Amino acid sequence: MENNQSWLGLGGKVAVVTGAVGGMGTKIVEEFAKQGANVALVDIIKDKTASYAQEIHETYGVDTLAVNCDASKEEDVDAAVKAVVDHFGKVDILVNTAGILRSSLFEELSLEEWQKSLDINLTGYFLMSQRFGRVMIKQGNGAMIHISTLLSKFPETYSGAYSVTKAGVNMLSKQIAAEWGQYGVRSNCIMPSLVKTPLSENFYKDKEIEQRRKDVTANKRIGNVDDIANAILYLASDRSDYTNGTELPVEGGLGIMMGDQIAKPGGRKEFAIKNK
Repeated sequence: MENNQSWLGLGGKVAVVTGAVGGMGTKIVEEFAKQGANVALVDIIKDKTASYAQEIHETYGVDTLAVNCDASKEEDVDAAVKAVVDHFGKVDILVNTAGILRSSLFEELSLEEWQKSLDINLTGYFLMSQRFGRVMIKQGNGAMIHISTLLSKFPETYSGAYSVTKAGVNMLSKQIAAEWGQYGVRSNCIMPSLVKTPLSENFYKDKEIEQRRKDVTANKRIGNVDDIANAILYLASDRSDYTNGTELPVEGGLGIMMGDQIAKPGGRKEFAIKNK
């Protein structure tokens, strides 16, 4: 672990993680702490955020701060930025993880649900990025990582505004990178898919569904939150200093398997063996 910490150089950095006690956020917070980074945990769930911040502090000995915040509300975000800067004196890393997915037929999607998805999945990312970005610009450095999805490139059918909002996150990240790279601020996206998280674990209770999902990846396995956290640590570190405005797929090779899904007589591999 000491060698890993030294290689990444995250010790003493200040990382802000939104959605810190839901989905992937919990693991991301822990992995930053393992690397010796101090962490501001930002979430709308006040008591759970406070207790987890204390647990991380006691377990890993890093400085933590629990911040109760609705990322879609301007006044909450401004208060969060002030609290973090007052406490730590700087902000090195911002990880935007908060997000929702609501199942819906597109023709039946209500304006209320559309707007809620936009508020949480995109507006919240904009506000957090803009406000913490102002601090990073003044410092002359900073790294932002936004959780998008492979399904920002291909529509997640019957999931309302989800893919639309995540496509917006990709472009938000690119615009930040293009405008703020000159100030030493980097912005990149992680595009996960088929990852088992607290929010998706119900899908994998059906073992047939789990196997079918494994079969469409190149790696033939379902991802876990460690896979996502490892990619985030790299993009947060100075080891990725010349990586800016990119979208990193973390999905076991799902995106390259389109050709494999096209049927051939007897099966694709068997067809190749028979006809070589």
